Parts: sequence; C-alpha cells; structure tokens
Amino acid sequence: MMQINAQRIVSEDFDAMWNPILSAPYGRHLELAVFDEEGAHALVFPCIKSREGWKNAVTGARVDIRPTHWREWEEEKVQASTGNPIEGSP
Repeated sequence: MMQINAQRIVSEDFDAMWNPILSAPYGRHLELAVFDEEGAHALVFPCIKSREGWKNAVTGARVDIRPTHWREWEEEKVQASTGNPIEGSP
C-alpha cells in the first residue's frame, strides 16, 4: 500500500473555503482533503484532476485517493510553511 503525505488541518485552515469534490475543475492545481471521523486531512502537494483520475501536479504521478473536498492551491502557503521555494518558481 502506498503512503500519501497529508497533514492534519489546523483550526485556522478551516477559515478557507472548501468545496465538495464533485465540483472540482479539471486541469488546475488544487489542494485536496479528506474529511473523515478522525478530522480533516489535506495533501501536502498540489493535484490536478484528469480524465484518468487525480495526478500529482509536480511529478505527474497518479495519486490513488478518494478526496472529499478541494480548494485552490496556494503556492505562498507552502513556501511560508516550509521556508523553501516551490520547484520551478523564481
């Protein structure tokens, strides 16, 4: 079984609007989350919805998950939390 990197969503993250997964657009960098009985868990990398399913937006690798919610991916949020620039950004 493949392990997916996800982080528990902290309270301030709930301020950002999450959308139901059925409304996710194709071809855009999205942040995906699973809301379950243990709470909310967001992937730590952007994903793209394709006809074949979900793909890691950076590597292009297929991601075998069943997300429940999505929102726009924010590059700045990742840079601020890791202190590292996103690959391919200036």
